[in-house]
Amino acid sequence: MRAFESLNWNALTPNPTGMDLTPLQSAAPKVQAAAYTVRESAQRLNGIDVDGLLPQISAPLIEAREKLSSLQGDLESAADAARLAPEMLGAEAPRRYLLLMQNNAEARASGGIPGALAVLNIDKGKLTLEAQTSATALGAFIPPVAIDSEQQAIYSARVGKFMQDVNLTPDFPTTASTAQAMWEKSTGERLDGVLSLDPIALSFILGATGPVQMTDPAVKEIGRSLPAQLTAENVVRTLLSDSYAKIDEPDRQDVYFAGAAKEIFAALSSGKTDPKKLMDAVSRGVQERRILLWSASTDEQATIGRYTLGGLISGTTTSPAEFGVYFNDGTGAKMDYWMKRTVQVVKDCTRDGYREITVRVTNTNTAPTDAARSLPPYVTGDGAYGVPAGSVQTNLVAYGPAQSNIDMVVKDGAKIPFAAQRHGQRAVGTATIQLAPGQSSNVEFTFGHIVQHAEPQIVVTPTTQLVKDVIKAPSESACE
Repeated sequence: MRAFESLNWNALTPNPTGMDLTPLQSAAPKVQAAAYTVRESAQRLNGIDVDGLLPQISAPLIEAREKLSSLQGDLESAADAARLAPEMLGAEAPRRYLLLMQNNAEARASGGIPGALAVLNIDKGKLTLEAQTSATALGAFIPPVAIDSEQQAIYSARVGKFMQDVNLTPDFPTTASTAQAMWEKSTGERLDGVLSLDPIALSFILGATGPVQMTDPAVKEIGRSLPAQLTAENVVRTLLSDSYAKIDEPDRQDVYFAGAAKEIFAALSSGKTDPKKLMDAVSRGVQERRILLWSASTDEQATIGRYTLGGLISGTTTSPAEFGVYFNDGTGAKMDYWMKRTVQVVKDCTRDGYREITVRVTNTNTAPTDAARSLPPYVTGDGAYGVPAGSVQTNLVAYGPAQSNIDMVVKDGAKIPFAAQRHGQRAVGTATIQLAPGQSSNVEFTFGHIVQHAEPQIVVTPTTQLVKDVIKAPSESACE
């Protein structure tokens, strides 16, 4: 508590001169000691057999266990943050991170196509956005950057060939290390890590910073038909829909997107942001997997990988009975802004001593019926990849728990062919759907041979919808 109270949260908020990271560095040993003490105490209490105790003793003991368990998790997180944050924020030496701006209008497993790129320089907590460019400008990498054989079988070598496809896989360490290698091949510069966020995360941050004005004359000229001020309410529509309707050329769209990111980071670094609102915004972005981080330092990454922030598909952040449902665009366009999706466990049965769980994925194309004519060709794809303009093709990728099998895929009541593979001991099923404007489809993935007894948990690709609107509570369908 003394360590916590010693911190000046306003000084720890980004500002033009940086952050005062010294108190956080000083607090780190104390927080780590507290975490160790609570962890040891929890283990001792957990070792007591309550069966032979009177209720007057066992009840408060169980309550103490629960409280210590909760406190232990919070303190472990605080200790890790206090240990890593100062160095990663440039307390000892400047850090440079590749910033991937994921565009949810063209779905990728971890969010959206990383069309706009930049280098984020952090020196003693001072944030500077540099070297802004686009994934297209980097071109193709031949030979492709190598990825492991399991992921190459599922997602193809495109993951290592094009920066636009590094996040076809939902495993962010693979995405980040591949992107870092591509950047090094292109520029000769080896960066310290990779940070990713999407426009919805930017809307959370704008809720903390307040609105921003577009000040760069070139960006203002490109976006002259768009709002002069970006707010938490309009930034998602502006970046993911209106910018494509009002800006014809993809290169100019990238310039506008990068300009918007620069203005938001400038507001973030102004020193005028409320620290509580900013922490809430970042926490929300992390919880929804819209903000992801990878460090090139093996030691730092080992810690980051224990948290949702790391974006791993296996390990301690993966709940025992976790199901993942991920979306990859197959249209070659920006139509995912119009897609609405829900994911729900609809059956949880026991068969021959094993669980069998069915996950239903509902996709609806809400684009205007005349989308082929009313939306720009760049948004619809104009049939360039064999998908009719206005239609949306999506590659659905579903993950089951470790050691499970993918048994069956049913689309709108009929079994369909699917690809069955494995990634990190997890069963993976892949199917492709195509929907015209106004069409909806249900695809059900059934996983069997499940040995885990925990409650099913679902992780999904962050889309333009809030995650709470995508993941539905389990239904009570009868088992056959």
